[in-house]
Amino acid sequence: MVNSSMIQENTTLPLTISSKIVEFAQWTLIPSIIGFIFFLCFITLILNVFFKTPTLRENARYVLFVFLLFNDALFVFLGFYFMLASMYLLHIPMPLCYILYTLSGGAFHTSPCNLAAMAVEQYIAICHPLRHVNLCTPKTANAVFTMICSIVMIPYVAEFCVMVSSRTNIFNLYMVCEKETLVVNAIQKAIRFLSFTVCFIMNGLIIMFTYVKVILVANRVCPESSSASKAGRTVMIHAFQILLCTSPLLTSITRVYSTKWPPFVTVAYFLGFTCFPRFLSPLVYGIRDEILRLYIKKSFSRYLFAR
Repeated sequence: MVNSSMIQENTTLPLTISSKIVEFAQWTLIPSIIGFIFFLCFITLILNVFFKTPTLRENARYVLFVFLLFNDALFVFLGFYFMLASMYLLHIPMPLCYILYTLSGGAFHTSPCNLAAMAVEQYIAICHPLRHVNLCTPKTANAVFTMICSIVMIPYVAEFCVMVSSRTNIFNLYMVCEKETLVVNAIQKAIRFLSFTVCFIMNGLIIMFTYVKVILVANRVCPESSSASKAGRTVMIHAFQILLCTSPLLTSITRVYSTKWPPFVTVAYFLGFTCFPRFLSPLVYGIRDEILRLYIKKSFSRYLFAR
């Protein structure tokens, strides 16, 4: 059944919030904006190093990492918009809202898949080193990322078809852009839940498989092997990142008990579950990876001396 009443309420319902809470929420925006600026600066530095270093461009590991950075930057940028739209009731046409929702949702599902692909690359490098050169190439990395994006878009195309068939005049509405306001049919919730569940289970299984294999090889070949041990730790960090990246599912549960969040809760949620997992990605490779860290230091040093 079409949930038309929900759409109408979400497009017209006013939000009554005390001025003190709004003022507090505005102040809490400052750390998120500062963090986002540093995030963009660090990403810019890494991308500058990547595109100016042929060695990095020829390594599938760093190609996947750059895709992850672009994807996370898009998700955080759209997250800022959705947070501000929710706080200040910014109304936009529904077609534009659905495009933004699709981009944000696609980025949300692509990140854990990208991390799983990076874990597989670590597995091949440790468990099949002789085949790593042939299997893990920039061309392969591009193909894998393209395939991930194509698969991730399937649920959103299906959801769009459900929306079009459920309500013919839905795209004439102006609304506060939130994913809950786009639900006009119960089938959409089923599609979202199924896509998230499949994504989470598949990536979780890949992470578990690669971690166990890497640890077994490390213990069998050389228990004190630094490269294998570091690869195992990196895979576990990927698992932690996947958990953080998929944690926004909590919003679907909490909104069942609270139809509207206070602004400071929205900001805290945005900082904890949207920004932090994405800010972690550049640190994992930008600081822990020895090769990339060396090139970043050289690039930063040249920039300082140039000034």
